[in-house]
Amino acid sequence: MGKKKTIRVMIEGGKATPGPPLGPTLSPLRVNVMDVVKAINEATKEFEGLTVPVEIIVDTSTREFEVKVGVPTTTALLLKEVGAKEPPGDPAHNKIGDLPLEKIIKIALLKKEQLTAKTLKAAVKTILGSARSIGITVEGKDPKIVQREIDEGKYDELLAKYEPEWESE
Repeated sequence: MGKKKTIRVMIEGGKATPGPPLGPTLSPLRVNVMDVVKAINEATKEFEGLTVPVEIIVDTSTREFEVKVGVPTTTALLLKEVGAKEPPGDPAHNKIGDLPLEKIIKIALLKKEQLTAKTLKAAVKTILGSARSIGITVEGKDPKIVQREIDEGKYDELLAKYEPEWESE
């Protein structure tokens, strides 16, 4: 087995090109740059409009490669869900959008590997904190209120639907 070389880049989902930073980095490894670009674009198309971390692992003897895609930041995922770019000014005064709790749960599941939360409930509360910090309301309420309602058990039934996804792996 040959030597492996890992290249880490940040790419906008579905928009990798053979130009910099990929082309110049991959060319010396004698790997087909267009094949790598196609693989990255295919793997990142669900994150279109977001910058995602990508790892390209190249076996230098066989010129075979593997593409691993990371997850965008929590803030980027939240902003995409509400259809906003960057939050303007103070989030305490500017509400940029509202999300259903289900979208927050899905983001928590996406970020599962990066979060230190032991339970889905704790992960959702973490994502709610991020939503509050950038001016997103949830179910029409301040995310802090939704966090309290989660503690009170108001959303236990909804969270239970997603528990198997959290438990898996």
